[in-house]
Amino acid sequence: MCGITGWVSFDRDLTAEVATLDAMTETMACRGPDDRGVWTEGPAGLGHRRLAIIDLPGGRQPMTAATPHGTVALVYSGEAYNFTELRGELAARGHRFTTDSDTEAVLRGYLEWGDAVAERLNGMYAFAVWDGRTDRLVLIRDRMGVKPLYYRPTPDGVLFGSEPKAILAHPLVRPRVGLDGLRELFTMVKTPGHAVWEGMREVEPGTVVTVDRSGLRHRVYWRLRTRPHEDDRATTIGTVRSLLDDIVRRQLVADVPRCTLLSGGLDSSAMTALAARQLGAHGEKVRSFAVDFAGRTDHFVADELRATPDTPFVHDVARASGTDHQDIVLDADALADPAVREKVIRARDLPAGLGDMDASLYLLFKAIRERSTVALSGESADEVFGGYRQFFDEDARTAGTFPWLVSLARHFGDDTDVLRPELVKALDLQTYVADGYREAAAQVERLDGESDFEFRMRRISHLHLTRFVRILLDRKDRASMAVGLEVRVPFCDHRLVEYVYNAPWALKSFDGREKSLLREATADLIPRSVYDRVKSPYPSTQDPRYAVALRHQAQDLLTRPDHPVFDLVDPERLRRAARSDTPAGGQAARRGLERTLDLAMWLELYAPEVALG
Repeated sequence: MCGITGWVSFDRDLTAEVATLDAMTETMACRGPDDRGVWTEGPAGLGHRRLAIIDLPGGRQPMTAATPHGTVALVYSGEAYNFTELRGELAARGHRFTTDSDTEAVLRGYLEWGDAVAERLNGMYAFAVWDGRTDRLVLIRDRMGVKPLYYRPTPDGVLFGSEPKAILAHPLVRPRVGLDGLRELFTMVKTPGHAVWEGMREVEPGTVVTVDRSGLRHRVYWRLRTRPHEDDRATTIGTVRSLLDDIVRRQLVADVPRCTLLSGGLDSSAMTALAARQLGAHGEKVRSFAVDFAGRTDHFVADELRATPDTPFVHDVARASGTDHQDIVLDADALADPAVREKVIRARDLPAGLGDMDASLYLLFKAIRERSTVALSGESADEVFGGYRQFFDEDARTAGTFPWLVSLARHFGDDTDVLRPELVKALDLQTYVADGYREAAAQVERLDGESDFEFRMRRISHLHLTRFVRILLDRKDRASMAVGLEVRVPFCDHRLVEYVYNAPWALKSFDGREKSLLREATADLIPRSVYDRVKSPYPSTQDPRYAVALRHQAQDLLTRPDHPVFDLVDPERLRRAARSDTPAGGQAARRGLERTLDLAMWLELYAPEVALG
C-alpha cells in the first residue's frame, strides 16, 4: 500500500519542478513510511511513498520501462491479488521481469494491453501511468473504490494524488470549499466523483481517466450489472464458500506480518476463521485484534442498536480458531483527546463528524501497526449480503431516499441542528439528497419479470454497494494509512459482489435473518454464539466521561467568538448542546458537539476559503 501523486503540465518542463513534486509527495509520508521516489520527464512528474508489502527490496517506485518510442512510468497503490497469474501470462507473451513485485506485473500488463489491463486485475488499486510514447496520463481505480484517487484539472494538464492533501500542496491550488462541498460534508450520500474541495474530482470506482493535450476523457470499465441468478440455495451457498476460500487465500499473501480485525460479528468472525484455517494448514497462527472500551463489557447497557457487547463473542472466535488475540482497550480520555482528533482530520482532509467512532478506529489501527503491517477486515459484508437493519425496516425500504438516512435519523438525530439557520437554508440538504437519490436509483437495472418487491430490494442493495460502502471504505483507508497499516477487504472482491448482488432477496434472507448466505456458507467455522448473534454495528463508547469532555471542549470554543467555526455554527445552538444537563446519551447533542469540534479543528488546520454564496 502506498501514496501516489503527480503533475502533468503540457506547457512546461517539469524537470525544473522537482521541489514542488517533493512537497506533494511528502504529504503522504504516513501512507508510505518505507521509501520514497520522484520521477520527471518533460511535461510529467510522478511521486510515490511506499509501504513495502510484497518483494520488499524490488518494488521501488516510480517504476519505469524503456521502449523504442518513449518511457512508460508507473506509480501504484494497492495490491493485485492475481499478480502471479498475470506474471505467468505476460512471461508467456515474452515479457521479462526483474522483480517479484505485483507493481511490475501491472506495469508490464499496461505495456501489453494498455488501459485494458484494468479488466484483468483482481484487487484493490489506484495507479497512474505516464505513457511517454503518446504523451498521455492514465489514471485507473479499482472496481469498488477501495483505494482512493483524486485529480484536479489545470489549464495545461492535471494534478493528482491518493489524497486531496497532495493536490492541495501544489502552489497553484487554493483550498476552497463551496456550498456543494458543504452539502457533501453534511449528508451521508457520497456523490460519485465529488471531492468536496472546489475544482477537485475523485476518479470514480471502475473508471479510467485519460489526460492528453486534447483534454480529459473517462471510460467506465466496470459497473454493477443486473444478471439472472440460476443457482438454487445449496449451489449458491457452496459458491459463496468457494469464492471466500479463494479470496482469503489470495489476500493472505504478503511478505510482512498479517492479522485480522475481529469484532465478534458474523463478518469478521467468518473471515478470521477462514484465515485461521488456511494459515493453520501451513503451521501458522493468525493474529487477531479487537477494539474495546474501558469498563464496557462489565457495565454494558443494551440499546436498540446494540443488544450485546462485542468482547465475549470476540473471545469465543479467538478460542475456536486458535488465534493469537489481543484486545485494544481505549478509554474516554484517549477518544476525546484533541490531538487524536487532529490526526483523524489530517488523515481524512475533512471534518468527518463521526467522533469517537473515527477516533477509536484510528487508535485501533495505530496499536495494530506495532505488531502487523497487513490486516484483513470484514468491511462491506453488510452491503454485499444485506446485513443492515434498513434492509428489513419497511419504513426505510419504502422511504424514497437512501435507506440508511432513515436509520441514522432515527437513532442519532440531526447533527446539523448546531448550524446557523441561514446556512441550513442555503444548503437545502433535503433537495440535495432527493436529487442524489433519484440519480442513484435510476442506475439500477431491473431484471425481466422481477417482482416489485425483489426490484426494491435490488435497488437497496445497489445503493449500499455504490454509495454507502464507499463512505466506509474511504474512512477505513484513511484511518489505516495514517499509521502505515494496509487493510484488505475480502468481501469487496468483485466476483463475490457480482454473484451475491444478483442472488434474489429471497435467497439472501432465506431464513428470515440478515446475511443468511454468509452465515450458512461459514457455519462449520464459526462458534454457535456468533451464528446466533444479532447484527451489532461498530461500537461506540458509552462512558459518560467522553460526553463530559466534549462539553468542556465546546465550552472552551465558545469563549472564542471570533473563531471561524462560528461562520457555520450557531453559538447559541452549540451552547444548548453543551449544557451540563444534556443527557450523556443524548445522541443528537453529542453528534452536534462532535461535528462542531471537527469543523473547528479542520478550519484551524487547513484554513479553507469557505464560500457560502
